Amino acid sequence: MAASASSAATETPRARLIDALAEAIRAKGYRETTVADIVAGARTSRRTFYQHFADRGECFLALFEQETQHKLELIAAAVDPARPLEDQIEAAIDAYIDGVKAEPALQASFARELPGLAEAGADAVHAVTDRYAALLVALTEQARAQHPEAGLAPLGRDIAVILVGGLRELLVMAIGQRRDLDELRGPSAEVVAAILGTLRA
Repeated sequence: MAASASSAATETPRARLIDALAEAIRAKGYRETTVADIVAGARTSRRTFYQHFADRGECFLALFEQETQHKLELIAAAVDPARPLEDQIEAAIDAYIDGVKAEPALQASFARELPGLAEAGADAVHAVTDRYAALLVALTEQARAQHPEAGLAPLGRDIAVILVGGLRELLVMAIGQRRDLDELRGPSAEVVAAILGTLRA
């Protein structure tokens, strides 16, 4: 979301530029947003913009990274390792979907525009998928430590990537179809629980 007036003064120029791009995307979409729009929103200059980013696409990738980090933090904070495994799965799914729903314009823009950034966009998506997979592996290990009686086996990285990639693709399709993302909570949690259930040691 946009920075408050009190915090804007303490933000770095780079952070203000990223926030300005986000605001422009919310207002009129990425394709219609220009570097001039970004620097105007950040109250800075083109020179400052090009000191931090090679082009608009690089700024867009930085915004994607920022939003990804925010959602990863939301998921990690939402999962209580003391709760039963099923509750942890639901909490993680809910936090992820809530994070997507909180910024519908940005998420729709990522889904539509990242493929247009060619190799850089693909690399960014792959890196983000890997980070979500790493978090899922870590949360599973946390659950194993807290609930040894469950007999849960370690989650392999490849399986984690399949889970993360499948969920992301489902959300991308749902956003494109303008579906209610809340409809995906139950099925997503069921699939993750079913797969983790096959990993009982």
